[in-house]
Amino acid sequence: MDLTVLWAGIIAFAIFAYVVMDGFDLGIGVLFPTFKVGPERDMAMNSIAPVWDGNETWLVLGGGGLFAAFPLAYAVLLPATYPLVIAMLLGLVFRGVAFEFRWRDPAHRAFWDFAFAGGSLVAAMAQGMILGALLQGVEVSGREYAGSWFDWLTPYTLLTGIGTTAGYALLGATWLVWKLEGPAQDHAYKLAFRAMLATGALMVAVSLYNLFLRPEYRGRWLGAPEIAYTWPIPLLTALAGVLLWRGLARRSELAPFLLSLLLFLLGMAGLGLTMWPDIVPPSLTIWDAAAPERSQQFMLVGFALTMPLIVAYTGWAYYVFRGKVGAHGYH
Repeated sequence: MDLTVLWAGIIAFAIFAYVVMDGFDLGIGVLFPTFKVGPERDMAMNSIAPVWDGNETWLVLGGGGLFAAFPLAYAVLLPATYPLVIAMLLGLVFRGVAFEFRWRDPAHRAFWDFAFAGGSLVAAMAQGMILGALLQGVEVSGREYAGSWFDWLTPYTLLTGIGTTAGYALLGATWLVWKLEGPAQDHAYKLAFRAMLATGALMVAVSLYNLFLRPEYRGRWLGAPEIAYTWPIPLLTALAGVLLWRGLARRSELAPFLLSLLLFLLGMAGLGLTMWPDIVPPSLTIWDAAAPERSQQFMLVGFALTMPLIVAYTGWAYYVFRGKVGAHGYH
């Protein structure tokens, strides 16, 4: 077994788990200003109150795993995206503080609502732009980052940032469709439909941009024999989009959220095929950046011991809070 490939899969799994779990949290924050002050906003926040902080476990696992399993990639990517990482962390901090203080400081609730929405928007944009900065390529010289402080700021990274934010809004809206009822749910259906259109358009735009971003990306999607393995992804993505449209039109409750998760899974699979086997395009493959084999073996034991616990308590939390949400919490 190639431990390096296994660890690449583990990191990809942790990132996907974070994106889909904290993604709908951030999406609710992005959409928060569109909800009426009062019970609607309270219900939106109550829907994620039991799980939002646990969802960020996966961010720690993804970042820590990257540092441990691919230290060279970590050492290159962090200085290449310092401003974005700092913005993301500050956004998450403001969002978390606002979440708690909103209930404990009613006199300044408008300020904390603004901090919650603003922190969510900044974090979502920063995460999307980090992805864009990685995909557009990082300048490496002598195993070190050789670019400038603002290499990450390009039209492409802005596009991926907006696309990620729209995708998070779709996850948030479909989560609320599942969890709310009454007028708040009606509003969530409208938001989900708009977010679906925006996400679909931006997925197409980013995918087409990728074909012209780097020649190797175009070859991996349009070259032979690679095209035999890549064509199912856009086809399945289009099918998932159609099913999502129909689910929202029929006012299904759970199906739109599951289909939104499927769209993210297919999108991440497409990005993985675009980059493979690079971890820092175009200079470093996963094998170039990997930790020594003994280190990978040692970490794999720890992963095998802790991952079942993380999955178990996460699953239990979602199971316990599986019902609908009212103004005063789950019922």
